[in-house]
Amino acid sequence: MTEAKKSDQTRQRILDSGRSLVLRHGFSGVGLSRILSESGVPKGSFYYYFASKEAFGTAMLADYVEAYLARVDALIAAPGTAGDKLDSFWDAWLSQSSAPGIASACLVVKLGSEVADLSETMRETLDQGVDALVARIAQLLRQGAQDGTVRALSDPENTARMLYAKWLGAAVLAKLARSDAALRMACAETSAQLSPTGGQFPT
Repeated sequence: MTEAKKSDQTRQRILDSGRSLVLRHGFSGVGLSRILSESGVPKGSFYYYFASKEAFGTAMLADYVEAYLARVDALIAAPGTAGDKLDSFWDAWLSQSSAPGIASACLVVKLGSEVADLSETMRETLDQGVDALVARIAQLLRQGAQDGTVRALSDPENTARMLYAKWLGAAVLAKLARSDAALRMACAETSAQLSPTGGQFPT
């Protein structure tokens, strides 16, 4: 194994350990010593990988966004109708018996408000990630209108953004209530809104 690969693996271990801690305690609530202890990296090595805690936070969010979008891209590229793919994406927000849902591990839910006031680079990284995700949802809405599995929408981009806002808000409420009732309500409302046969919610 080359030294470069070892370095990459160590950096990724810091990012993964840091993300796990930040999901539990928030960005401000986790110090560098805790992150390094969790990742098994000597304290003096941190600045070899990251110039500052903010630089670490930006890299952690970029890594999260990249992995998240890769999963969405794989979903989009998979066989099936756009409607089925959207259903799979919404279902993934809910915890299943075999795995936690997106909502429980969403750094936008956990850090969106915190980093908006704390770091411009971290805010931009999350904001750009949200924009990229919304564009992918809009792509599926357009494809769904073409294959007949989603209602034709006059403004798929705006609908995609508002749908994401709905699910993000539902995820926050779910965390507050420690119940997935808000997420299940969002799922029912989204299905009605996008149904090609008509639903309760206008577009």
